[in-house]
Amino acid sequence: MSSLSAVCCASSRHKPLLLASLLFSTLLLTACGPAEQAPSSATAPAVDAGQPIATIESEEALLARARGIHDRVITLDTHADINTVNFMDEKNYTMDLDTQVTLPKMVRGGLDVAFFIVYTGQGPLTDEGYVAAMANAVDKFDAIHRLAERFAPGTIEMAYTSEDARRIAASGKKVAMIGVENAYSMGLDIGNIQRFQELGARYVSLAHNGHSQFADSNTGEADGVWLHNGLSELGRQAVPELNRWGVMIDLSHPSKAANMQVLELTRAPVIASHSSARALNDVSRNLSDEELLAIRDNGGVVQATAFRSYLDTEKNNANVAALAALRGSIAQELDFTLLEGAAVRALGEDDRAAYDERMARINALAAPRIAAEVDAVAPPVNVADFVNHIDYMVDLIGIEHVGISSDFDGGGGVAGWNDASETFNVTLELVRRGYAEEQIGMLWSGNLLRVLDDVQRIAAEIQAAR
Repeated sequence: MSSLSAVCCASSRHKPLLLASLLFSTLLLTACGPAEQAPSSATAPAVDAGQPIATIESEEALLARARGIHDRVITLDTHADINTVNFMDEKNYTMDLDTQVTLPKMVRGGLDVAFFIVYTGQGPLTDEGYVAAMANAVDKFDAIHRLAERFAPGTIEMAYTSEDARRIAASGKKVAMIGVENAYSMGLDIGNIQRFQELGARYVSLAHNGHSQFADSNTGEADGVWLHNGLSELGRQAVPELNRWGVMIDLSHPSKAANMQVLELTRAPVIASHSSARALNDVSRNLSDEELLAIRDNGGVVQATAFRSYLDTEKNNANVAALAALRGSIAQELDFTLLEGAAVRALGEDDRAAYDERMARINALAAPRIAAEVDAVAPPVNVADFVNHIDYMVDLIGIEHVGISSDFDGGGGVAGWNDASETFNVTLELVRRGYAEEQIGMLWSGNLLRVLDDVQRIAAEIQAAR
């Protein structure tokens, strides 16, 4: 690992400290810069600890090297949410829609593989609730298959194994995979695990925001109210069944107690499809060091997620407040009253359309002023903040157990990686930090695909034994 900025900046503790003594103070100042700088301003050249200072890499060479690495590795994002209205004949991901992920954006950003998400919000634990949840899930499974099999079969293809993913990526096509966020949609029938697996699900989380029939959610921390104190009896039955059908178990949303119980029960490695490090930002959606170490010992992988408020809540809150103040001042100039989210949702169709039209005008007026009046005062959470979490987890649990996710179109995105077209910036920041090509390949896809291989191998062993 060899980045000059990584040596002098606190986020890269794993770099040799002796290298610092070799560097001129002017280079140090250039590399570290202001603490709040955006990743694009971090222009320090990289240094190989085994080479003399004379071989310091130019910015142009670093960019070219990063681009080459980005083109050669398989880039895989484990969490891209979808809305099925964007998977119709008249409107779909072959077009450059106003969403964070589309096929054109994946092409521009060099994002090879996306796990599209069959997400179901937590509803009532009733027969009616389960029926509605199942219908929602099937609708999303169908939408993902339509994209790959009807709308754009020449551009993207479904993958069900790591071999599929590598073969499809090598062919030049994009790769679609499926994750299920919230097993609530499975109802009370444990047999739906096999059904979802046959529809293409390659990971499943047992809960989302709200306690499900399978497991408690992390959201119980807010009020101290728990339904199962971890896993329910149905959840305990689900763990070996997920192992049996080769479906990775996702620990990103359940409670810590539920996660630790899963880790005790599972025969196969697990994943956290979109979580970051709680030690760096204390929110219940991030994973504690105890959970991270247990996932390491299990052989699993944690996919750090580019979600602003999970990465740095204080920094994000300051940026959001500054942006709200700018919009508020513009609205006041226009004699327009801004509404809270709940009030907006309560508007009738015509009033909502009129409100949205006024907000579009406000946003258009605000756009050219954001850099000077918002970001300069309260910088947004950026790619560097995201990679800080990767660094932390690599240091704690080893690079073999860390991966990358965006949570695009589900609230994710940071300055520098705010949609799939900007995916290269993550690789660039990793190169700046001194990660080698092999390590970057592991972070982007190698670790996740290795876990999928292990899970499917163990499933075959379980089925053969039966």
